[in-house]
Amino acid sequence: MSIQTIDTTAPVIVRLTITVDAPAALVWALHTDVEAWPRWNPDIEQARLTGGPLTGPGASFGWRTHGLDITSTVRELVPGRRIVWGGPANGVEGVHVWSFEPAGDGRVTVRTEESWSGPAVEAMPEALEQALRESLERWLDRLKATAESAHLAAAAR
Repeated sequence: MSIQTIDTTAPVIVRLTITVDAPAALVWALHTDVEAWPRWNPDIEQARLTGGPLTGPGASFGWRTHGLDITSTVRELVPGRRIVWGGPANGVEGVHVWSFEPAGDGRVTVRTEESWSGPAVEAMPEALEQALRESLERWLDRLKATAESAHLAAAAR
């Protein structure tokens, strides 16, 4: 299997990293439970698997964020370590790479990078880059907060 990447020639590219004080397996499970996204990420109005579970390339899911309906198809899946998805939405071709790396002491470093290309993006790349950056920052912050809260709750039991 070849390693999938973002479109490095796209007019909009955002790369972010966060370290989460929770086990990698917990963070991975939370992040790949697509249908649960709206419970912890208010930017996502709905999310549904459309082609069965996320078992590998070709699996797909539909989701709605910021009033935009998106269908994403998994391009690469390395369980517990990496997931890549992408697809078109309103003239924007997006590719999203997520990686999860153990950081020691029960922590995990989450890296995300996303590219956007297409005529709509070329028309206003600065504004769309800022919107994407803010959206991904919120996603990472909410993933961290949810995972750390779940980890603390499990440890308290």
